[in-house]
Amino acid sequence: MRSAVEERWFYPRWKRGVSSDGPDKRPLAEPYTYDQNPENGPEGWSKLDHQWKICNHGKLQSPIDLTRGRVSRVHDEAWKIHHKPAEAVIMSRGHDIMVSWKGDAGKMMIDHTEFKLVQCHWHSPSEHTINRTRYDMELHMVHTSAQSQTAVIAVLYKLGRPNEFLTTLQNEIKTVGKEEKKLGIVDPRTIGFHTDKFYRYVGSLTAPPCTEGVIWTVVKKVNTVSMEQLAALREAVDDGFERNSRPVQDTNGRSVWLYETNV
Repeated sequence: MRSAVEERWFYPRWKRGVSSDGPDKRPLAEPYTYDQNPENGPEGWSKLDHQWKICNHGKLQSPIDLTRGRVSRVHDEAWKIHHKPAEAVIMSRGHDIMVSWKGDAGKMMIDHTEFKLVQCHWHSPSEHTINRTRYDMELHMVHTSAQSQTAVIAVLYKLGRPNEFLTTLQNEIKTVGKEEKKLGIVDPRTIGFHTDKFYRYVGSLTAPPCTEGVIWTVVKKVNTVSMEQLAALREAVDDGFERNSRPVQDTNGRSVWLYETNV
């Protein structure tokens, strides 16, 4: 049986929004880690702050495994994305590196709701898995609506050719700090991902406070990133750990849809 949140958002149309704070609202200094330590690692996040209880007790948590047998196929019109260049800054949030757009970086549409691009950040290894395969990196493009709803595009990466978007940022990543550093104009379109096939489901933020009601769109086509680029991102995250990805969460019977669009 679907939850109330799924009934509001899910196929055939996403009806009404569920408010949640985007990941860019997280404080810089947080007691949580991605270590497997039960005290402050993912299994213990709910014990660190009473407002984080849902992290370990929610029913719509992310990330999840996108298993072929649990996915329903949907044929739909082209995915409406209109990103564009805008002023941006870069900073370290302690657990990840974030590029935040200060100008209008464009939008995407889900049903008739407009979600504006706010920021992107990286996790390694990937948080979402496809048929239980965990990839080397995952990029999250965070969008918010006028009603403070959150929608995230996730792009998965495997080791291979250098990533164009990271190439444009390589010098800034090497010198990134906890204060915002201006990047000038940054074009999010250079992230470059396929829009003809993607998974969609209702989940949560993948870090505290783990707010539920987030619309996830996970691109099916896996991109590539070089070993040097991946290492540079990990070195820039000064948290003392080798990874900044949350373990896969139970689906709890949620619907997951694979959209195949007419492009």
